[in-house]
Amino acid sequence: MTAGARHASPARLVAAADADRRRIERALHDGIQQDLVALAVNLQLARELCRRDPAAVDSFLEEIAGDVHAALDGVRELAQVIYPRVLIDHGIAEALRAAASAAEVPARIDAAGLGRYAPEVEGTVYFCGAEALEGSGSATIRVWEEDGSLAFEVLPGQQGRDLSSMRDRLGALGGRLTIGSDAGGRTRVSGTVPLEAGLATPRCESMGPAPRKESPG
Repeated sequence: MTAGARHASPARLVAAADADRRRIERALHDGIQQDLVALAVNLQLARELCRRDPAAVDSFLEEIAGDVHAALDGVRELAQVIYPRVLIDHGIAEALRAAASAAEVPARIDAAGLGRYAPEVEGTVYFCGAEALEGSGSATIRVWEEDGSLAFEVLPGQQGRDLSSMRDRLGALGGRLTIGSDAGGRTRVSGTVPLEAGLATPRCESMGPAPRKESPG
């Protein structure tokens, strides 16, 4: 393996993380920030309206309340992109169902008997599955535990799609991505993540004081 090949995956991970941060910044600036600025302006107008035309205040406040709910929806959508709450609260199966519903993709999620796993493991499998749903007409996603790993399979996978981000996401935790086909010739995208990947967190071990050197007698 060449030095360039060895560094390709980490370089793509850094580039993908930077792109995600820029996308979040744009969502904050162009969406939520603008909503909050508009709310601040409207609240000032409501104060002035109280003095000039108190009878019109109620309807204007109802309009502001609608704007508040719209801003909250924007925050929830952004949180869903960063790390969905449903994944934290309910695990992979429910999170993938929510992702399919949000993407308006008819999907069958087969994840019976799954437990809860380390956030790194759950997040990796979830984001791979959610990425596979993007632009899909319909899909079946299976997730199961096998031989010390969490495995997933997406049918049908999209042919010709760049899967480097999915491959890098799995590779960062020691997992792997496989592209194949089922008996009917449909593209199958599958992957595995070692369950122990979620346990590989650095620890600081307590060390006693260094032994004292005895001075020569």
